[in-house]
Order: sequence, then structure tokens, then C-alpha cells
Amino acid sequence: MPIPFIDLQSQRARLGQPLEDAILKVVRSGAYVMGPEIAQFETALGAFGQAPFVLSCGSGTEALQLPLMAWGIGPGDAVFCPSFTFAATAEVMPLVGASPVFVDILPDTYNLDPAALDRAIEAVKADGELTPRAVIAVDLFGQPADYPAIAAVARKHGLKLIADSAQGFGCTLNGQHPIHWADVATTSFFPAKPLGCYGDGGAVLCKDARLHDILVSLRVHGQAVKSDLEGKTFDHDPKYLNLRIGMNSRMDTIQAAVLLQKLSIFADEIEARNRVAARYAAGLSDVVAVPKVIEGGVSVWAQYTIEVGDRDGLIAHLKGHEIPTAVYYPIPIHRQDVYSAYPAPGGLPVTDAKAGKVMSLPMHPYLTPEDQDAIIAAIRAFAGRNA
Repeated sequence: MPIPFIDLQSQRARLGQPLEDAILKVVRSGAYVMGPEIAQFETALGAFGQAPFVLSCGSGTEALQLPLMAWGIGPGDAVFCPSFTFAATAEVMPLVGASPVFVDILPDTYNLDPAALDRAIEAVKADGELTPRAVIAVDLFGQPADYPAIAAVARKHGLKLIADSAQGFGCTLNGQHPIHWADVATTSFFPAKPLGCYGDGGAVLCKDARLHDILVSLRVHGQAVKSDLEGKTFDHDPKYLNLRIGMNSRMDTIQAAVLLQKLSIFADEIEARNRVAARYAAGLSDVVAVPKVIEGGVSVWAQYTIEVGDRDGLIAHLKGHEIPTAVYYPIPIHRQDVYSAYPAPGGLPVTDAKAGKVMSLPMHPYLTPEDQDAIIAAIRAFAGRNA
């Protein structure tokens, strides 16, 4: 039987009847959009992620777009981000009229290089065509970026900082979640994420009450919110008083119900993911380049990504043993035609090099020692054959 790359069915079986009861409760309630589970989940997520304010939304992409809208980022503005990530990270800038500026990554963690970020900001300032406004750091493959250093660069240049934790929600650095350093942290609840729902969903975590208020407004078509109505009278549903250009980015109530159940076991699953990662490292570190986690960091291991010389050969070899793999990201964003016109000051040599070498192995909390042994043995056999 093939080894699953991500095993959502084992998780579903573990959650059992309470998960099914939670879904059925929503179905019976009729409150399918913005039902009571939404507020419950936002509170629980904030408690887990060390954030006083949480906004659930329709997707991880919209979670990134909403803060840009709230800050008025648009035409003529530059937002700095890595190219070695999923397209959604950069996609949100053109959606608001701004320009992504691509920055190189560190060779060991694959996350944003703070020194390269500083150089890129200086280059954009010197060019004078764009106004630097914000930085989006990505918690790639589940581990935190170097937030102390990145935040220092952002503060130096007066820029907002977004932690894109679509793959990394739950990761910590020296015990702190990314929101400790960032102005906002965003995440995705796409089913394959470490904390995933049964459809699409996302969230924005922040520390500023007024910003959260504006995000609440933007989430529902720019509706009036409590702070807008102070000293005013509007005796109707506030969604019919539209004070901003917003969007429809509400999370379905069923997804919040699912996530509440999953959040109850999330800390345990993070520990299990780290045990699986440690077992991979012990079995593979002498034959392939295994992941390095930033000092003081705890990864949630959205993926377990190794580097090999003959990637295509190893992928084919593992496929022959019914072992699935994945390649993230074979064409970095700045090499995609639709993004090629956007700046990448000084080039991105590390990004370009890593894109041809990395591949990811099965990773989830329910990977059995027997299946993991089979994966490790197959890789070691390939390495020995090609030594």
C-alpha cells in the first residue's frame, strides 16, 4: 500500500465522534456563515498564537491582502518578500496595485535573508521609483523566519512587517510566536496545512485594536464597525453602511467548528511532527542535506524538505517504492513570466540554486515508524547506489 504524503484520515479518526457532532451541530443550527463558532475559534486561536486580536477570513491569501488594504498600500508602493514561496505571498501586492520586490533567502533555513532584505530596501530607495511600505516574511516549510533581525531591518526603514505563517502557524522562536515581532501574522487553513480545515480558510492575528476593527470592516464589504459609529446613529444592520472598499472574506461556520476540534490536539501534533523530523534527521543526515532549524526555533514541519544532487533520480526511485514526494517550488516566483517585470535587486542566487535541489518527503503526525523506516531505507539505498 502506498505511504500517504499527508494523512488526514488518521487525524479524522483520532478526533472521532466529537468532530462529526461539531459539524452536525452547525448543519442543524442554520448559522452557516459567521455563526457562534467563528468568535469561539477566533478567541481560541488568539490564545494559542499569543495574539490579542484575531480575524478569521476566507483564505490565507485574503489574510495577506486584508492588512495591505487596511494600511492603504497601493500603486507606487513596494512590499518586500521572498521569491522561494507559494505565489500567494507575492500575488496580493498586484491585487492592491502595489509592487512585490523579491529578496533572496538564507541557504540553510530557506527563509528571508535579513541582510539581503536591507540591501533590497536600500536599492529601491536609491532607485526612487517605488516607496517601501512593508515586508512579508514567510515561515517556510513550518519554521519561523529570523524575526528579531527582520524586524530590526523593518523598523530601521519604517516598514510594516507581516509574518506569513500559512505553513508555519504554531511555530515559535525562543518561546515567542511570530506576532511578537510582526505587526500582523497571517495563516492559512487549507486542508494540507498543519492546522487545516475541510475547505478554505485563513486568519489575521494582530496586536492593534483599531487595525483589527478596520480588518473586521474590510472582511465584510467595508461595513461600518463599532468605532465608526461612535457618536452616530444607524439603526440598521451595519453591513448596509459601507465606509470602505472591502471584500467578502468570511469563514464558513463549519470550518470554524472543524478547526476548534483540531486546535484541541494541535500542540500534541506539533510534538509528534518534531519526533518524526528528528527520526528523519537521525536516519538521513549522513546521506542527504537535512533541514536546519533556526537556533531557538520550533518548527511545525509543514514539510520535511531535503536537498539532493540527483533530485529527479531519487524521486523516480522512491516512486518505484510507492513513496510519494513533492517539489516546492521548482520555479521561484521571480522566474514566473507574470512576475518577471517586478524588481529583484541584485538577483537571487541562493533562491535560484535551491529551487533545483530541494524535495519534500511524507510528513504528518501519524507517520508510523515502520513507514518512516521504509522511506529512510529507500533513500539510503539510492544514496549508496550513487555513491
